[in-house]
Amino acid sequence: MIWSLLLINFLTLMGNTPNVSEKNIYFDIVHKNNIVGSLKASKTKTDAITTYKSATNIETRIIKEFSVHYNYNVAFENAFLTDAEVHITVNKKPHAETITRWKDTYYQVIKDEKDETSINKSINYATVQLYFEEPKNITTCFSEQDASFNTIMAMGNHTYKKINSKGNENLYYYKNGNLIKATIDGGIIKFDIIRKNNH
Repeated sequence: MIWSLLLINFLTLMGNTPNVSEKNIYFDIVHKNNIVGSLKASKTKTDAITTYKSATNIETRIIKEFSVHYNYNVAFENAFLTDAEVHITVNKKPHAETITRWKDTYYQVIKDEKDETSINKSINYATVQLYFEEPKNITTCFSEQDASFNTIMAMGNHTYKKINSKGNENLYYYKNGNLIKATIDGGIIKFDIIRKNNH
């Protein structure tokens, strides 16, 4: 009897095992034709929840030694943004932090630990998704870094321009649906990201 119950419990647990898939992609960070860092982006899907993470590490010299680290952690549920966190450090010191969190009827935005603003419309596409998904038929995306909405323009030949709230432009190049290169105006530094062939 006990073994039967254990078997039933085991089969029930097996039946409730979440469906998990994970994808990692890697890029070189290129500044003035030199590789100055790396970017790793991951997409993990567990049933209705999709989590995107990206970590960008740049070490270069601009007048003096300079390091900047961008960390993104973004979650969607059924294609609806629920949480986004961005942490940026410069020379190992906190530089900026933005948290966007769904609060039942609106998004609360906290910048550098201050309750900054709220957003009253749903968010279905965010910047971090550009690493994984060609933005076909997408005209706006949410910037997790400054909690604003950016314009996306299709330039033809699977190339897209993203214009942020300050007018800075990034270009994204896709092949077979995969991002292969982007030219990024990171505010602090401008650089290219180039997908590594071995991943």
